[in-house]
Amino acid sequence: MPDFLSHHVQTGQPWPLGATCTGMGVNFAVFSAHAQRIELCIFDAIGAVELQRVNFPSRSGDVWHLHLDGASAGLIYGLRAHGVWQPELGHRFNPNKLLLDPCARDIVGRFEWRDEHFAQDPRDNAAHALKARVVDEISEAEFDWADDKSPGTPLTETVLYEVHVKGFTAQHEGVPTALRGTYAGLACSASISHLKRLGITAVSLLPVHQHLDEQRLAAQGLSNYWGYNTIGFFAVEPRYASGAKGQTPRDEFRAMVRSLHAAGIEVIVDVVFNHTAESDADGPTLSWRGLDNRSYYRALPHQPGVLDNLTGCGNALDLRHPRVLQQVMDSLRYWVSSMHVDGFRFDLAPVLGRGDHGFDTRAAFFQAVAQDPVLQGVKMIAEPWDIGPGGYQLGRFPSGWLEWNDRFRDTVRAHWLGFEIGQDTDRGEFAQRLTASAELFNYQHREPAASVNFITAHDGFTLRDLVSYNSKHNHANGEHNRDGHGHNLSWNGGEEGASSDAAVLLRRAT
Repeated sequence: MPDFLSHHVQTGQPWPLGATCTGMGVNFAVFSAHAQRIELCIFDAIGAVELQRVNFPSRSGDVWHLHLDGASAGLIYGLRAHGVWQPELGHRFNPNKLLLDPCARDIVGRFEWRDEHFAQDPRDNAAHALKARVVDEISEAEFDWADDKSPGTPLTETVLYEVHVKGFTAQHEGVPTALRGTYAGLACSASISHLKRLGITAVSLLPVHQHLDEQRLAAQGLSNYWGYNTIGFFAVEPRYASGAKGQTPRDEFRAMVRSLHAAGIEVIVDVVFNHTAESDADGPTLSWRGLDNRSYYRALPHQPGVLDNLTGCGNALDLRHPRVLQQVMDSLRYWVSSMHVDGFRFDLAPVLGRGDHGFDTRAAFFQAVAQDPVLQGVKMIAEPWDIGPGGYQLGRFPSGWLEWNDRFRDTVRAHWLGFEIGQDTDRGEFAQRLTASAELFNYQHREPAASVNFITAHDGFTLRDLVSYNSKHNHANGEHNRDGHGHNLSWNGGEEGASSDAAVLLRRAT
């Protein structure tokens, strides 16, 4: 491989992490506490051919850094980390695996599941790996936000509407055909008019971080439709972009936020910081695992080679480590300052607050959020459970946090179901839910608005399902109806599934 870049390599700076345009070139900074050497790999304009590798010449603490003189935005690159292969100690270095920069703002390539992505395979995966593309943050800041500002809806007046960008716009007949399934489709007048008629004040978007489809789904010709399998915490999911000429997915997302704000609608985004798309110990080596598996992921106590699967997704990010926490905080600040979102819904949020001895409201993550000036006034919403020991933490999050209240969901459903089928229900429980579940949320004198009351969400039955089925019928996804809850407190009104019976339809409507 010809050497035509080495004379352009300077020491650089250890901050900020990721790739940063400096006006004289690009600074690269990467965290790895256990790597012995890290290489920067430069690719051609379409990311197909690796042109040059250069070693990071400098290390400050656990951050490797270099400055590439003359480089600019648009440069496509990847990383290779050299170190020991000791899985029993949590070290999984393999320089034959091209790694995605965890701080990439723009990700290049179409991912395909291949054996080369797995660390135990000796072959190089660069031809099929995702790569990062350098983004000029100064140019990015020139996006025309006009007079955009957050609607700032008070919590007591907030009405959330959970939205899947693709699903909502693909099914709305008023959205222009070319814009269905896209950010631009959600920003169009038909979508906004519909949202305003509903009386909602905020859209809560299912994940819009770039994500991957799990290998087992891809093998079945299926996809991870919800998107809870993140590969880039700073990158916008490009599959929801319209591909309009001259517009990046980032700018289309920003234009969507600007339009929703102009209509008085806040934008909340669902974020999945509890795990990554690298799955369990048998999963692929795509980014974090190859850079520093032992630092990025939680392991069982005294078993550094065994991942602590608190999420049910194979791995759990370890926010006890300050550099992992930094990456999460940098991502949150980026989405507020550069993308203008108004809040976050944290998937499996107790994972983020776990210390050495379980969930802790004084965990470093909560303290970092509380003191961060960029995040002040931003709505922080927790899904207050994970699958680990002591994982159900409803009502236990710190002051200022909101929580999905599944007790409200189940109690209201049970009360409705009892009324419909003539069974008595616990009226005292129902009264507690209607009075902000004070017995749950009075912890640390939290406000009544801390309870996010809902009846349906993306997990489980839709509202239509709730009045159409007595039992779940998840047959289309190849899971043989094993997924989802079996007890949904639903009622079909007299006929299972779709019906043309006027009496059944009337009962469902009322």
